[in-house]
Amino acid sequence: MKGVISSAERINALIIRYLYLLRGSWPRVIELAYWPTVQMILWGLINRFLAGHSDWIAQAAGLFIAAVLLWDVLFRAQLGVSVVFLEEMWSRNLGQLFVTPLRPWEWLTALMAISLLRTLVGVGAAAGLAIVLYRYSIFTMGLPLIAFFFNLLVMGWSIGLVVIALILRYGLGAEGLAWALIFAIAPISGIYYPVSVLPGWLQPVALALPSSHVFEGMRILMIEHTFSWHHLQWAIGLNIGYLLLGSLVLMWSFHVARQRNLFLQLGE
Repeated sequence: MKGVISSAERINALIIRYLYLLRGSWPRVIELAYWPTVQMILWGLINRFLAGHSDWIAQAAGLFIAAVLLWDVLFRAQLGVSVVFLEEMWSRNLGQLFVTPLRPWEWLTALMAISLLRTLVGVGAAAGLAIVLYRYSIFTMGLPLIAFFFNLLVMGWSIGLVVIALILRYGLGAEGLAWALIFAIAPISGIYYPVSVLPGWLQPVALALPSSHVFEGMRILMIEHTFSWHHLQWAIGLNIGYLLLGSLVLMWSFHVARQRNLFLQLGE
């Protein structure tokens, strides 16, 4: 019948629509190749490390479990900030939130507080299961665990603030950065292997991250049974700088969004 659109034509129209959405969002285009690339690099470096250090790994039972639990602290801390912000955007509540007398620093404080709570619940549950399933307790690290935890927590907050700033600038088309940006630093954070495994030109970049100093300190503690104050001092100093930088970037992005009335218009 003339004028009736067939199923094939409707499907074709939808495909074209989704292609236009993809083409108009550079974060989504990058994301297509991003995850396979990160996984390939990360596991390639793990494979290189294990090929020559299997005996070294055997000296510290639970080394990988401790590494993945501490990595989850960083991951959950960042998500606890950025995803809570995204939930405000998804519910179209951001504009209503900022017509109140709420100040930006009050909002940031609340985001960090809820991030801490979410991280404690999520990582605490995983740590408890590690005791039951694998007879390994990360709490045997003692007081150094608190230093590791809070340094990774603060670094996660810093990354989360930058993610929020980018979403305020580019809209919901950049929401994939809430998951992607944190994994960009995973291969160079030395989570499962020392920084020395990385190519020489990349090692200074890795040592500029607080996470690398935390994981290096964790391995020294578990294998040599000594606490590295050197790595702790570097982690704290870098975290102070990154948290300040992340806050300044977000405050600038927040100011621009408010000036351009973007809180009620944020979308693709």
